[in-house]
Amino acid sequence: MPFPYTAVRPLLFRLDPEMAHRLTLRTLRVIHDAGLSLLYASARVHDPVQLMGLHFPNRVGLAAGLDKNGEAIDALAAMGFGFIEVGTVTPRPQPGNPKPRMFRLTPANALINRMGFNNAGLDAFLHHVRASRREVPLGLNIGKNASTPIAQALDDYRAGLRAVHAHADYVTVNVSSPNTRDLRQLQSDEALTALLAGLDEERDRLAQAQGRRAPLLIKIAPDLAPPQIEALAAAVHRHRVDGVIATNTTIERTEVEGLRHAEEAGGLSGTPLRERATGVVAQLRLHLGPGVPIIGVGGILHASDAVEKIRAGANLVQLYTGLIYRGPTLVADCAAALRTMA
Repeated sequence: MPFPYTAVRPLLFRLDPEMAHRLTLRTLRVIHDAGLSLLYASARVHDPVQLMGLHFPNRVGLAAGLDKNGEAIDALAAMGFGFIEVGTVTPRPQPGNPKPRMFRLTPANALINRMGFNNAGLDAFLHHVRASRREVPLGLNIGKNASTPIAQALDDYRAGLRAVHAHADYVTVNVSSPNTRDLRQLQSDEALTALLAGLDEERDRLAQAQGRRAPLLIKIAPDLAPPQIEALAAAVHRHRVDGVIATNTTIERTEVEGLRHAEEAGGLSGTPLRERATGVVAQLRLHLGPGVPIIGVGGILHASDAVEKIRAGANLVQLYTGLIYRGPTLVADCAAALRTMA
């Protein structure tokens, strides 16, 4: 029986959110390396799915952002996830935005973060990825450095793709974080077309050299208007993108008005994002048709939220903020609910 998260959460919530985040990752890694992951882990729910040429043991994954440097891949996989995504990694190390940059909105089961792609860079990232045991599919999430002009963003994404391609079960292109200046401009029709065309060409070169073409996904914002979602879906088809992750955090604050920290800059995640993210999933499915996989993310704090995402058109789901508020048992709860849904 895993140690109850309800006993740990009050202690973690007394700490600064970013400090609690770092402490949790470090502790999970130490526990796992000591062979004691049963203290927090649950048995992996068996609900296999085949997508993008990959075998997923179940439909519940870890979203990027929780383990930016890939330091705790195996420890996190032990929670029973069907797949893990780590990053976002940028070509060069960068410290991210000034602290404080993560805030809990506890009454709303929400977080605001403006981390800014803080990470140790590709070399350190790949060191950790190579050392992992890879029990489940592993997605590697790539972004651009803050110092790279938006007009040269493709250079950073190409560099990221070249570095991670051979080591990734799939690669995610993050163009939707609100915490890197001008990044979301890459979701506009013209910019997205140029980016995806360049990455499609790069993948062809890599596939020829490596004998394998890793699936490529794009992670999008929840704040896109319907015409933007339709244009994005067309670009996905045009440039052979294998899937879409919907969604990243939102800059909308309507659902948390009046709460402490609600006016902090950054992306809002958790329960207030749920309905908005699910709406984007439904619109994407309408425009993508049945053939392109969608990973639904945003506001999953209960098993019923995961079911809602799948019914809206997602094939898989990912968790992040829900883990902070609910703990590791949320993984098995969601996976079990998806296995039994009608």
